[in-house]
Amino acid sequence: MADIPSREITPPETYFNRRALLRAGVLAGSVAGTAQVYRLLKGSPMKVPMTRKLTDVAAPEGAPADSGFTVDEAKTSFESIANYNNYYEFSTSKTDVARLAVGFKTDAWTLAVDGLVHKPQQFDLDELRAISPPEERVYRMRCVEAWSMVIPWAGFSLSKLLDRVEPTGDAKYVAFETLLDPEQMPGQKTTVLQWPYVEGLRLDEAMHPLTILATGLYGRELPPQDGAPVRLVVPWKYGFKGIKSIVKITLVAKQPATTWSRSGPSEYGFFANVNPEVDHPRWSQADEQRIGESGRRPTLMFNGYGEQVAQLYKGMDLRANF
Repeated sequence: MADIPSREITPPETYFNRRALLRAGVLAGSVAGTAQVYRLLKGSPMKVPMTRKLTDVAAPEGAPADSGFTVDEAKTSFESIANYNNYYEFSTSKTDVARLAVGFKTDAWTLAVDGLVHKPQQFDLDELRAISPPEERVYRMRCVEAWSMVIPWAGFSLSKLLDRVEPTGDAKYVAFETLLDPEQMPGQKTTVLQWPYVEGLRLDEAMHPLTILATGLYGRELPPQDGAPVRLVVPWKYGFKGIKSIVKITLVAKQPATTWSRSGPSEYGFFANVNPEVDHPRWSQADEQRIGESGRRPTLMFNGYGEQVAQLYKGMDLRANF
């Protein structure tokens, strides 16, 4: 789950950095505190160094209205997305991550895909980009802490990568692992979480067309604080499922361990589907603060993507399987 919104669209030419790491979870302050921090941020934003444009990014014109690939809502400004981040590998302070991630090196990045597959492979960044030209996906993103954003990602369906390695019939889950590099990621020198960060999806969730590997934002490369060079985006789930700076994907037969389920099993379940009817033990999930807006809005079941994904969970008790 990356992170703050605003109703004005900041031009992508204004900022950006190279690529960064990992994805971490959630926790912390009240929504009132979040809104106050945002107002402070808006008054004196941190400028993020420029990255190169993704010249081959193209919005999926003509996509069916029910595809879920875009939402007709005001986008969160890049300024907010790049300056308010859940990324415990760098810091537990959302407003410190961008500063600490400056200079993060990803030039020699590789992503290994193995496990229960017929064709295990290791991809460098150029090979990842060659799998599919990134297209713009404007997704709602909902944090378990009850704030949300609308983010224009550049990415491609994870299914295209998994098709390359040909999962075997025994593969039922997909496990993800982020970079372990405490020298670049100072938060990994702490014991706030067990490192490296790990996540997982069921194979059918991973193969769903809404599930993407994101490589950019606002038509440019991902900045480090948002998970560069490649991160997972699953828009109907809470943000902690969006593991960042992925270095390994493994196809497995049994449900894999996940960082936040290890850390707080009574608070963070494996599925992490947005369900406003199930409160977090320490706060309500019934409504949310859209960063950049005044007031609150009701939280939508599956973050508004129920038409596309509800069938994946037919017959499941989504209060027990949270």
